[in-house]
Parts: sequence; structure tokens; C-alpha cells
Amino acid sequence: MCKLKNKNVKKSEYDVVVIGAGHNGLLTAAYLGKAGLKVLVLERRNIVGGACVTEEVIPGFKISTTSYVCSLLRPEVIRDLELKKHGLKLLVRDPSSCSLFEDGSHYYFWRDPQKTLEEIRKLSKKDANNWHRYEADLEEIARFVEPMMIKPALDPQTRKIRELIEMARMGIALRKVPKTLAKLLRMFSMSVKDFLDMYFESEKLKATLATDGVIGAYAGPYQQGTAYVLFHHVMGESEGVKGSWAYVEGGMGGITQAILKSLKRFQVDVLCDAEVSNILVKEGKAYGVALKDGREFLAKCVASNADPKRTFLKMVDPKHLSLEFISEIEKIKCRGATFKMNLALDGLPNWKAVPGSTLGPQHRGTIHLTPSMDYLEKAWDDAKYGRCSTRPMLECTIPTSIDKTIAPDGKHIMGMFVQYAPYDLKDSNWEIEKPKFIDRCLNLLEEFSPGIRNQIEGVHALSPLDLEQEYGLTGGNLFHGEMTLDQMLFMRPVSGWSRYKTPIQDLYLCGSGAHPGGGVLGAPGYLAAKQILTDF
Repeated sequence: MCKLKNKNVKKSEYDVVVIGAGHNGLLTAAYLGKAGLKVLVLERRNIVGGACVTEEVIPGFKISTTSYVCSLLRPEVIRDLELKKHGLKLLVRDPSSCSLFEDGSHYYFWRDPQKTLEEIRKLSKKDANNWHRYEADLEEIARFVEPMMIKPALDPQTRKIRELIEMARMGIALRKVPKTLAKLLRMFSMSVKDFLDMYFESEKLKATLATDGVIGAYAGPYQQGTAYVLFHHVMGESEGVKGSWAYVEGGMGGITQAILKSLKRFQVDVLCDAEVSNILVKEGKAYGVALKDGREFLAKCVASNADPKRTFLKMVDPKHLSLEFISEIEKIKCRGATFKMNLALDGLPNWKAVPGSTLGPQHRGTIHLTPSMDYLEKAWDDAKYGRCSTRPMLECTIPTSIDKTIAPDGKHIMGMFVQYAPYDLKDSNWEIEKPKFIDRCLNLLEEFSPGIRNQIEGVHALSPLDLEQEYGLTGGNLFHGEMTLDQMLFMRPVSGWSRYKTPIQDLYLCGSGAHPGGGVLGAPGYLAAKQILTDF
């Protein structure tokens, strides 16, 4: 399914050509194919999935090389494409997380709310009393925001009657929930530190919660806007439980492989090792793509799952775009500061705070090695001046604690999301810094689990530069553009072009650089397909 029957074909015509077989690109193709259109997906790499992929980068270990847990994938997508019928299996984690500290203490977040409350009470009785208010406020905002995540963004500059009617309806709805709107606007403008300070006093609790506000972001916990990043990450669900995350059997590629299997019903063609060099445009209209090997594929329209900068600055001849639009695209902030590490282990780690190498709750969920909010801010202080964090934030997962299909018997995989490692380094480069930073992260891991370095059988690491070069993520940014207020809603990717269309007729954006943004969400691909079908 990853290759066309006739690889030697030079030209072929489709209704739609989709650039990029990441999860959003595949979803766009699936919905269009389901509607009866003739669709081709072109993928630069030799495997589908984009940054939602499972790869055997260490022999014998099937590793989620980039994204690592699932929660945000839209339930509409899972239902419409029957992804569970086509192999998607979510593996619930209980506890969902374990926070470990250098003083030997630890606590868990369980799926049972009462058990979690008891854990928080060990940290602070006041925080335990406020936990319900915190969750209730997030749920209240989520009820208001979630419908927006599966609808095109409303642009206040529009003159289209249909969109003006939608805005009027939204205005009426807002009048009914003024307090909720106030909470939402406050969250958009707040730092994750200030937001959490409204509810809690325990540094250990706030440090764990704050990681959702900075993961994948080019920002520290004291920076405005990080409160929304936290909210974006807690808005999902797994197996009906709001805010919880799950592993995917077979790794994160289990998601994109399920979409790929679903595509077979719709006769969608997918071609790997097919790098697009440029989008074909004539008289202001896209009519196909040209590959680097010289082949061309003609189509009535083109949908790009590449990020906006890569799409417009590398695939489109600038003569087809206004200088103003090019300038706006160039201004999109795509600064990456995340370093991803994957370790092959010959056993489970023996955490100093929770001793024991036999499988236990300390191994199942996300393992946070972040002692305080100040620790996070100091890690960010290094990055904002162009240096890798001296003592970085480590967020670890051990999917083999639940999924036995991805590693040999008795072996384990540990994924590590590390903050901060800026794409643009001052007075150095990634060829020099990468081995140093790997060693620094492993030394820090050793502090929490003495002897773990002796358990390592293989290391796979991705710097922000690697994320750009191998996965096509400009600047190493996981979200195709930072998730800040000035780059969200009707301003994503740029003001005036938030509804998947572009200044070039019949060229659409369907990736995370479009509304509602990044993560393994699926909404951009789903909504772009709806817009294309409306135009057809």
C-alpha cells in the first residue's frame, strides 16, 4: 500500500494530491477517498506516519521515535474511519504518571480520582481540597473550547455571510457563559506558573502539572501563554476518561497504520520515497506537484501536510505569492527546543525513590523527573540564551511495561522527552553538542536510577536539527509552529488564511500548522478534507 503499482509512471491525474503521509495527511486522504475522490498521498520518507510512527532504529526494538502517547486523537476520526476495527488498540495506563524526587519521595496520578486525591493529600491538604476546583475549571473551559477544535476557526475579518452568521451564533453563545469566557481569556494570557499558583501550594505538584505547559514549547513556565499549552494537552481522553493518556499497541505507528489500512477500502494510492520539489501553479491555481526525481502528478487540487514555511517558502515559486503573504509566513515562529531520546534497556529501571526492578506502578505511566517550577525555569534560562539546559527536564515513558509486542522478552524501551535543547545554538553546533547533551541526560537519569547506564543496549536521539532534517519539522518545532496566542485560532497559520485555503486557488493546508494546531490530534486533516469536499 506504500507504493503505486507502476513506479515508472511519469504523469498521472488525480482529484487530489496530498503532500505528506503524517497522520493529518492520511486523514485528509481517507475522508476524501471515502467521499469517492481519486486521491494520491506522496511521502518523502520510506515509511508513512510522519512524526506519528514506529521504527526499528535499534535492532529488535520497535520504537515510537517522535510522538509517544495518545490522548488528543479526535473520537470522530476513530469512529468515522473505524480505526479500532483496523487495528488501533489503546493501552490504558494506571497509574497515568509517577513523579520521582531527589529526596526519595514520590507520588502517583491514578485513574481512580479518589486514589489520586489521597496522593495529593500527602503533599498538601490545601491542594487536595482545591483539586476538585482545578479540575472543574478545566472541564468547564473544555466544554466551551472543545467544539471549536472540530470546527474551522472564525475569522473576525470575514465578509462571507455564512461565516458572519456563525460568528453571530458564537456571540450569542458567549453571552450565556461570560464567566467561562473570562477564564478562557485569562488562561490564554497567563503563564502556567501563575495559573497553577491560583490553586496549589506544593512545588512538587505544580512541577508535574507544569510539564504539560512547556513540553514541545519554546518557553519556560513563567512565560505568558504556557497555561494554554497545558490546557491543550489535558483536553483529550483515552477510552472515555478525560485528560488521560494511553500507549498505542505496536507504538504510535499503530495509529497511522490503522489509518493506512482504512484507506484500502477507498482505493487511495500512497507512494513513499516520493519527495515533492515543487507545487505546480498556473494562473494562480495549483494543478499538481513535481517530484525531485522528475515525475509529475496532476490533480484538481493539492493539500499540503507539510508545515506552512516548508510549503510556501520551499515548494511554491515566490512569483505566485504576494510579498505581504511571504513576509507573514516568514514571521511564523517555529523555534524548537525539544530533544527526544529512546533507550533500549535490558531490564526495568530501579528508581532510587521507589526501589525494585520488578514491574510495578512506578514503571507504567509517564515518569516525571522535575523537582520544582524553579528547576524548570532555570532549565529554560539556559535555552533562551542559546545553550542546552545544564540540568534539563526529563519526562520518561516505558511503553513495554504494558505493550509486550515492541521489544524482545525481558527487554524494555524508555522514551525520554527532554527540555530544553534550542534549535539555534550560540557559539556551537549540533554536531558538537549532541553527544555532550546525550551524556548529560544519561547522567541525570543515573542520579534517579543508579546503574541504569549499565542497562542500556542502544541509544537513539533526535536533536531539533534532526527533527527538521529527518521529519521535515521546520526549526525542530513539533507543532508546525508555536502554540502561542498570536499563532492560534484565526491567526493560524496567518491572519486571513485560517480555513485551510491559501492565496493559491486549489491549494490547501491540512497539517498541524493549520487550526486547531499540533499534537496527534487529527482535527486539521479532518477539517481540511471537509473544506475541500465543500469546494468540490
